[in-house]
Amino acid sequence: MAQQYTRTAIGLHWIMATLIVAAFGVGLIVGDMTFSPTALLYISYHKWLGVTVFLFAVIRVLWRATHPAPGLDPNISRIENWLAHVVHMLLYVLIFAVPLSGYFYSLAAGFPIVYLGIIPVPSLIGSHPEIADTLKEVHEVFVYGMAGLVGLHVAGALKHYVIDRDGTLARMLPFLKRSDS
Repeated sequence: MAQQYTRTAIGLHWIMATLIVAAFGVGLIVGDMTFSPTALLYISYHKWLGVTVFLFAVIRVLWRATHPAPGLDPNISRIENWLAHVVHMLLYVLIFAVPLSGYFYSLAAGFPIVYLGIIPVPSLIGSHPEIADTLKEVHEVFVYGMAGLVGLHVAGALKHYVIDRDGTLARMLPFLKRSDS
């Protein structure tokens, strides 16, 4: 059986998963709203979640750089090992690309970001309405790409739990026991 992740790695994983799902949900809600004070509030929530995801992504990468992930179960096939690696690497890229693309879209559209309504986030670009729509589309492509990868990640974890019964899911959910135990 593969080793378990550290408590910190597990905590960061689930905090980020929760934040990403929340940001995605709020983004979907905002996308269907007409412009109003309530919509602006939800947009602020969405931005704050995005900034928080970005901050936790930095922490997570720093943690991972100093605390390597445990090895996979040696019984996992080479193709599954490769696929898991590719999905994880793409997820790491997107946990930065999604909030950054949202950040640049917001700035290009002329809307600065004030984290939690208190802390102004530095603006690396000014208002550029001519590229705002393109940046919005890039953000959406990244978001839906991440959603697809999260779906693959969850499907893989469930496959290991339900079909392979190999304890892979228990590495991130320590309260689980191996299914074959």
